[in-house]
Amino acid sequence: MHAKFPVTVHLFLFRGNQILLLRRYQTGYMDGHYSVPAGHLDGEETVRMAGVREAREEIGVRIDPADMVFAGVFHRHDDDERVDFFVQVRNWSGEPVNAEPGKCDELRWADLDDLPENTVPYVQRAIENFRAGIPFEEFGWKKD
Repeated sequence: MHAKFPVTVHLFLFRGNQILLLRRYQTGYMDGHYSVPAGHLDGEETVRMAGVREAREEIGVRIDPADMVFAGVFHRHDDDERVDFFVQVRNWSGEPVNAEPGKCDELRWADLDDLPENTVPYVQRAIENFRAGIPFEEFGWKKD
């Protein structure tokens, strides 16, 4: 049997020592917690293609795929198995806005040294890993 699970791309947009966060709303997963713009790959699209699409859908900015660089990857277990790609967006066009008010009720720039307490735990860890130069983690797996 081969593994079959969702693959997600998460976008790190930085301004100085701040990162763009959005607060989840009416999604059914970690509502009221902060995350970064993200979404599942739809199939027949690359991680960068999904990142370009999600940036446009969620925060209304345009990204050239060449402006996305690898930031990290998680093999994660959270009720089910997942793979999460994290990419740093070096440049974008437009000002980020809440383009999905039915799924997000706040967009904010947060200081990297003072992330909100209600940041989604694996996203917070991914940000910490990126800052520490740790490119890979297995997250949420039960220890033997």
